[in-house]
Amino acid sequence: MNKVHNLKKYLTLKNGFKLICGANNENYFEIEKLVALYSKAGCKFFDINASFDAYKAAINGLKYSNCFDSEHFICISVGTDDDMHFKKCAIDFNNCTHCAKCKEICPQKAINDFKIDEKKCIGCLLCFENCPTGAIKPYKTDNDFDELFSLFSLVDCIEFHISSSDVVEIKQKWNKIISNYNGLISICINRSVFSEKNTIDLLNELIVQYPYTMIQADGKPMSGNINDYNTTLQAVAFADLIRKSKISCPLYVSGGTNSKTKELLKLFSIDVNGISIGSYARKIVKKYIDRDDFLSNRKVFEEALNIAKDFTNGILN
Repeated sequence: MNKVHNLKKYLTLKNGFKLICGANNENYFEIEKLVALYSKAGCKFFDINASFDAYKAAINGLKYSNCFDSEHFICISVGTDDDMHFKKCAIDFNNCTHCAKCKEICPQKAINDFKIDEKKCIGCLLCFENCPTGAIKPYKTDNDFDELFSLFSLVDCIEFHISSSDVVEIKQKWNKIISNYNGLISICINRSVFSEKNTIDLLNELIVQYPYTMIQADGKPMSGNINDYNTTLQAVAFADLIRKSKISCPLYVSGGTNSKTKELLKLFSIDVNGISIGSYARKIVKKYIDRDDFLSNRKVFEEALNIAKDFTNGILN
């Protein structure tokens, strides 16, 4: 069986799990460790930053766990200029009072000496939202994928984030992707911009042009650090909307997803093909992943693996 066939088969399942390493995560050693850990734990689908460095890191992670084969799949994230997945934050020292709240709240541990490490920042905006003096400002990162066409040929999926009010840009970039790629395209969208009708109309318009498509219903992006029902409710409700619209393609749910997501989907009888999880999946193994010796210290890796396996089995079974 070739890899395209395997991925199509995987997408027909009702218990898929895609690990989100972070569309804007440029901490490549962290990506390698996350992919190594969760592939060993049973995850087969990985979403990474759209760069050759991130791709190499993911491959190294799969090789570490002996999972570099036709049954494991790599997806890269690209998107519109205004999509929040492609923002990072910086500190304005003129307004900073050194209260350290940003450092305490940052899930990526990207803030030290009141500076934000751009490579580690994933743009979750928690520091921006909680800064008491407004000293932290988000900024747009370079999201031009015209130079990544050679990377397109290496990956199994491209995730296109389209939570933007600029429909012209969405359609222009969509046409560039489908003109330069023949693999799976995942359309990641949330309801922050469009009405329900406009969301469904836009999805239908894009999908009819390129049938090998899946949808990722994005609730509240990068909010899964809190493990409760309310956090994942938006994602579940959005998945319900898409299913009731009768759009016929594989559907994953993301954005605030956590250990409660599958339970809530079952409670409301919402039929999805899989769950994409980032913040929460990273959080539960963070103290291990942050260690420089993670891949060389067998005891440390095994402790993290037990946690990752328990979580992964809860999604897959």
